[in-house]
Amino acid sequence: MAPKGTVKPYPQFNATEDANALRAAMKGLGTDEDAILTLLTARANDQRQKIAAQYKSLFGKDLVDDLKSELGGKFERVIIGLMVPPVLYDVQELRHALKGAGTDEKVLIEILASRTSSQIKEVIAAYKQEYDADLEEAVAGDTGGHFQRMLVVLLQASRQKGVDESCIQQDAQDLFAAGEQKWGTDEEKFITILGNRSAEHLRRVFDEYMKISGYEIEESIEKETSGSTKDLFLAVVKCARSVPAYFAESLYNAMKGGGTDDNTLIRIMVSRSEVDMLDIRDNFRRLFATSLYSMIKSDVSGDYKKSLLHLCGDDE
Repeated sequence: MAPKGTVKPYPQFNATEDANALRAAMKGLGTDEDAILTLLTARANDQRQKIAAQYKSLFGKDLVDDLKSELGGKFERVIIGLMVPPVLYDVQELRHALKGAGTDEKVLIEILASRTSSQIKEVIAAYKQEYDADLEEAVAGDTGGHFQRMLVVLLQASRQKGVDESCIQQDAQDLFAAGEQKWGTDEEKFITILGNRSAEHLRRVFDEYMKISGYEIEESIEKETSGSTKDLFLAVVKCARSVPAYFAESLYNAMKGGGTDDNTLIRIMVSRSEVDMLDIRDNFRRLFATSLYSMIKSDVSGDYKKSLLHLCGDDE
């Protein structure tokens, strides 16, 4: 399947020309932010890595360091994010989420619920290489309770493949018995089933659950659980149903109401721009009767806005 990203490899790519253009945009008095954002949002990530290598060869300077010294604020965070290889971007986001004052549960939930098993394995290996630390130990040391246990299950990256017809009925029944049918909730059953079954298997289980209980699984989770555990269970369910719809909803929540959750907005726009941004846009319009483009346009400003709109692509 072809990637459904808005950012694609640039056909007439020339690393030397691009490196020279970026140097010209940063040399002398003032910085040409437009030139920088137009160029970098129109190159695929591996092309950006080649530009950075060429920049160092030509000028003996580090491109990311130069960008950091010339740019500022949220715009800088978008551009620097685009310069990081995708797996390393996830790794850095997880590290910040675990290392700051308090744990940023939102980041742990978003990344670990939405990535495939093979991506999670890559993230674990890259985390080890980058920080000489064990990601599972870092997560377990910073979290607790059922939230911690669900994250640890997701970090095993051991989802079964395909649909096991013989288990669908039983899984749905087990979830029903663990939640709606019980005084208190048996979170362990939810953890085992939501953490180990494939997305397509879970979608069948959710249909069956609806027949048995009369509720969507999301409604039961909302009623039966709370806090970070609830948020994580819901994210896993939503990603099993549709990863692009999950990200569309996350983007909407980041921008609705007063104030913007810039961390989430930047992270999703940067990390999904080459993966499924077109699908995210379609889901956004379907769910919220407005376009992602117009919501970004009215929510943020300046070069920050311009860079995000480039990653979003045209107003569909």
